[in-house]
Amino acid sequence: MTDPALDAEALRERAVASLITARDRTTLLTSCVEEPDLTAQHSPLMSPLVWDLAHIGNQEEQWLLRTVAGHEAIRPEIDGLYDAFEHPRSERPSLPLLPPEEARRYAADVRGRALDVLEGAAFHGTRLTEAGFAFGMIAQHEQQHDETMLITHQLRRGPQALTAPDPEPVPLFTGPSEVLVPGGPFTMGTSDEPWALDNERPAHRREVAPFRIDTTPVTNAAYQAFIEDGGYDEPRWWTAEGWSHIRRNSVTAPLFWRRDGRQWLRRRFGVTEVVPPDEPVLHVCWYEADAYARWAGRRLPSEAEWEKAARYDPSGDRSMRYPWGDADPGPEHANLGQRHLRPAPAGSYPAGESPLGVRQLIGDVWEWTSSDFLPYPGFRAFPYKEYSEVFFGPEYKVLRGGSFAVDPVACRGTFRNWDLPIRRQIFSGFRTARSEDV
Repeated sequence: MTDPALDAEALRERAVASLITARDRTTLLTSCVEEPDLTAQHSPLMSPLVWDLAHIGNQEEQWLLRTVAGHEAIRPEIDGLYDAFEHPRSERPSLPLLPPEEARRYAADVRGRALDVLEGAAFHGTRLTEAGFAFGMIAQHEQQHDETMLITHQLRRGPQALTAPDPEPVPLFTGPSEVLVPGGPFTMGTSDEPWALDNERPAHRREVAPFRIDTTPVTNAAYQAFIEDGGYDEPRWWTAEGWSHIRRNSVTAPLFWRRDGRQWLRRRFGVTEVVPPDEPVLHVCWYEADAYARWAGRRLPSEAEWEKAARYDPSGDRSMRYPWGDADPGPEHANLGQRHLRPAPAGSYPAGESPLGVRQLIGDVWEWTSSDFLPYPGFRAFPYKEYSEVFFGPEYKVLRGGSFAVDPVACRGTFRNWDLPIRRQIFSGFRTARSEDV
């Protein structure tokens, strides 16, 4: 029998490590530029970086200090300023936001008190404290905003502010282009992953017909073939909404790409470079992914298909936490955690391959699916409706798998992301599928 004290200490260590890792990344993202870049709005789609910084602290205060520990509010007068639903991103620069140094002091003060709370926390008693869920939720929340801030850095104009080593080069992938996923039921979602968020729950059986899915995400070279074949000029590949969108906004290539003679260039975190042919394509919206799939005679996988490809182990007829098994992600498994500032070449990370032979399902690029963002059977909002429930519906499409900008704490085989089908500033790519003839 496992000693409960040992379990609690392991949970405490995991929570501390997750919170520290998130704060180290937040510090990097907000200390690599000068104050004018922190307070500026680099795109109407994004908040000023200084808003994200104080919002991170405010959420931590509200949940860990006030709700879990029952402490008095430190700065109750700023709650409204940092309520993501009260003020759309386009309006946030006009708010009386905390200046950078004050925002840093506030977030640091909250963190010091939160670590004190964690030191004495009991990981039982309520659903919020069970297995340290509240601490895991806050670590995930901060990492999600870190990814958002990294998107802002990509949108930011000016000299390079962030650096990271490139992924290890790998030989050109010459394996099979697609993999057969057998038909039949599998367990989708989770009921026992301690830090899984509400939209990942509950676990339920889902029937999936046999299908074939790309072994790797669609590459830049493959996507360039779509462009060169006139893909953006041929309405038959596009939904009516997608065709209207790209015409209205003059979309002719992935975001940040531009043609230079016979080659394509892209801007990546302040550096202009030739588009690497063997990397997964990045910064495409759902409409573009869907059009490419139609052009290729294929389709986007459904969310259930994607998850079965990523988690199903036919040898044990079970669903695993990750494509490679139940172990937490390591650097050999996937490109995660802003370790690099780009996707790894297609075919990388053979240690992260699924039992069916599919690669790079976790990390590198978020992958668009064909599915609308909807609740699972038996869904219950927890701990607040504004995380998932208010977004359910046909307006949002599901993305799966994470990207190089996602930390492992916020990425699982069951993790669900969602966005509007027009969004391209996110680190989004895709892979395609086709139904198996039976």
